[in-house]
Amino acid sequence: MAGFLNKLKTTLEMIKFEHTLFALPFAFLGAILAAEGMPTWSQLLWITIAMVGARSAAMTFNRIADRDIDARNPRTANRELPSGKLSVVFAWAFLGISIVVFVLAAYMLNWLTLVLSPVALLIVLGYSYAKRFTAFAHFFLGIALAIAPSAAWIAVRGSLDSEVPVLLSLFVMMWTAGFDVLYACQDQEFDRQAGLRSIPARFGIANSLWIARLFHVQAFLVLILLYVVSELNWPALAGVIATGGLLAFQHMLVRADDLSRLNAAFFTTNAFVSVILLFTFGTAIFLP
Repeated sequence: MAGFLNKLKTTLEMIKFEHTLFALPFAFLGAILAAEGMPTWSQLLWITIAMVGARSAAMTFNRIADRDIDARNPRTANRELPSGKLSVVFAWAFLGISIVVFVLAAYMLNWLTLVLSPVALLIVLGYSYAKRFTAFAHFFLGIALAIAPSAAWIAVRGSLDSEVPVLLSLFVMMWTAGFDVLYACQDQEFDRQAGLRSIPARFGIANSLWIARLFHVQAFLVLILLYVVSELNWPALAGVIATGGLLAFQHMLVRADDLSRLNAAFFTTNAFVSVILLFTFGTAIFLP
């Protein structure tokens, strides 16, 4: 039993299960907006299972694809596959199970989610190879996370019949691209030496910080537009203001000559963004 629990713990560390906070709240928000209230418990259950399956598949495939690169990078050499804590065979098996879970959940929601499930898998798995071809791989990660709110909307309504989920997805894409640029700053030198492409590797850290700020300004403008289009009550406006403050605070923590607070900027503030928007926009739905 102890061995099983240790392996489970290691597996959850491999897929960074705690990072589910970045995308899952947006899936719930997309579902609440689509239902204009509370979705059914069945819909919430299968949306959650689909999100966990898709994200587990994406992270596992990323670890498999990057295991040789991770082994050469001092920051990532202790990850589960390069260090041998988990075998590649186990990772492939876990990937297969995750895909099956995701497709099953899509099937249980409606026919359109099932039909679109291969497209979603192609996007979330394909991100792992983007940095081998383009410095703008950060957008591929953004698109992978941006699927969540629109997919949840489709799961509830069976169609994408409004600009609201599209705007929410656009916000998630730009927000994710911005914080991923910040995160990539710590691997700038390694990426250059390894021939990997990223905005910091191409443009340098100082310029990349400005590019990340630009992405987050664009994300904030999209969020304002979402608030206007959705015609929600005052809690949604409070969420817009709080998110703007968190985005600004995130960039105050990081300087070109000091990346020591990068983890606080990446993990803490970004986890709050998704939860705050779920709470504020979700609450506004239930107000007259």
